[in-house]
Parts: sequence; C-alpha cells; structure tokens
Amino acid sequence: MNSNKTLKRLYRELPLHLMLLPPVILVLVFSYGPMAGIVIAFQDFVPANGWFNSPWIGLDNFKYVLDFPDVRQVLWNTFFIAVLKIAAGTVCPIILALSLNEVKKTLFKRGIQTIVYLPHFMSWVLLAGILIDILSPSGGIINNMLQALGMQPIYFLGDGAWFRATLIISNVWKEVGFDTIVYLAAIVSIDRTQYESAVLDGAGYTRQMWHITLPGIRGIIILLMLLNIGSILNAGFDQIFNLYSPQVYDSADILDTFVYRIGMEEMQYGVATAVGLFKSIVSFVLITLSYYLAYKVVNYRIF
Repeated sequence: MNSNKTLKRLYRELPLHLMLLPPVILVLVFSYGPMAGIVIAFQDFVPANGWFNSPWIGLDNFKYVLDFPDVRQVLWNTFFIAVLKIAAGTVCPIILALSLNEVKKTLFKRGIQTIVYLPHFMSWVLLAGILIDILSPSGGIINNMLQALGMQPIYFLGDGAWFRATLIISNVWKEVGFDTIVYLAAIVSIDRTQYESAVLDGAGYTRQMWHITLPGIRGIIILLMLLNIGSILNAGFDQIFNLYSPQVYDSADILDTFVYRIGMEEMQYGVATAVGLFKSIVSFVLITLSYYLAYKVVNYRIF
C-alpha cells in the first residue's frame, strides 16, 4: 500500500524532478568536477605532463606561499577591503531605505529605486570603463570639476591612498540599490499600527525611526551582516582586476588577483592552486561560523 502511494507521488512529482536535473548537472560539472584539480596544490604541476605524471612535492607550494614577501600584505588588503565593503554596504542601503520609505509619491519613489538599482545588473567590465573615463586625471569630469575649483587633479586609480576609497564608493554605487530593496521589504512588513500609535503620542520622524523602524528591521540587518562574514575573503576580484594597476598593488592586491597573477601570468599553477585551496578552507570555516551565528542570533535556518 505504501509502495503504491510512493510510486504515485513519484509519478506526480516527476516533472519537478526533471526540472531540477539540468541545474544539478551544471553544478556537478562546473562546481564539483573542477575540485579534482585540488591535487595540483601538492604537485610541481606541468600542463604537458598532466595530473598523473607531474611530480608530487607535498606541502612545498604552501611553504613557498608563506615565505613569499608580499603574502602578508595581500592578506591584509583582502581583509581590510572586504570589511570596509561590508560596513559601507550595510550602512548606505539602510540610510537609503529609510529615506525612500518616507517618500509619498509612488512614481518618484519607483523612479529613484530603478535608477539606483540599475548598476547592479551591469558587469564590472562596463562599469570599470565608465569609472576610468570619469576619474581620468587628464580629462575626467571629476578632475575637470576639481580644476575648475582651483584644485589639483587626483589620480584616483593610480594613487594607493585614493584607490581603496574609490573601490568602496564604486562598490556602494553598484550594489546599494539591490540591498535597499531587501531593507525596504523588511520595513514594509512592520505593523503600521505602531506608527499610528507613535503619531498619537507625539513622536516625530526621528523617534519613529529610532524606536520602531530600526528595531523592526534589526533582525534582517544582523542576518545579512552575519552571512557576509563568509565572504570576507572575497574582496571583489572583478572590480579590482578591471580597475587596478601595478602602481596600487601595495594597497589593492587581494588573494584572488594574487592567485591570477601567479597562476595565469607567471604560470606557477601549483602555487596558485595552493593559495586558492587555503582561501577555500578559510572561507568554508567562516561560512559555517556565519550560519551558526545566524541560527543562534536570529534563528535563521537553511532548511
């Protein structure tokens, strides 16, 4: 009897299982299949010899990386840039969401949302070209305005002191619209009777925001911050790779760009794989920790 019910249920849900099949295959081929390449981290890998004929050298690639003179600076750059992005990427969307929540004209509100949301869909290749033109020290609109005010032009993308600030601001510009929608959805879910009661008690906008809105979205703020812990070693390869240059390596070189240069430009595949494996292990630990904290603090569960 139970077997018949199981077969009927399987037959009824068969189209759903077939719909899942293509993405499962893609994940297996492009996410799990390449993990076999981890063995390169323990080899003196030569592409012509392949995995099976390249000599095994144990942990020598890891030792080489640890002795590399720039690796500590690369780790610091990765951590510092990622933390700044998480901080700015949390504060700015909250401020924008609180501001848009007070806009009463629906058409104007949707127009602003569309404008700030649009850069999220653009690739960093396109946005990097726009930024290079805007920030050019010779003919960029920003430096033209500075010169019109009697100031000296600034080399935003060639000066390490300015490059990090440029990374953070441009990342906020690209992603602030997407994160704002999340916070706006959380604000809309707050019981409106709380605001009505606050108005009757004489509370103004600031008091309503401080005592109702922010506590009402506190859970989603904490959740997103905790989940971002897992990506703290992902400081943004696409953005930095398309914007940086050798002049700013000291302040902008991160693990991903470091791996790219060693692996693709210097063809030290074993060393590059060792760095990537190290990053993956640390990221796995941080992701596990972030989900554990999210479960403990705001009762967030994957299943």
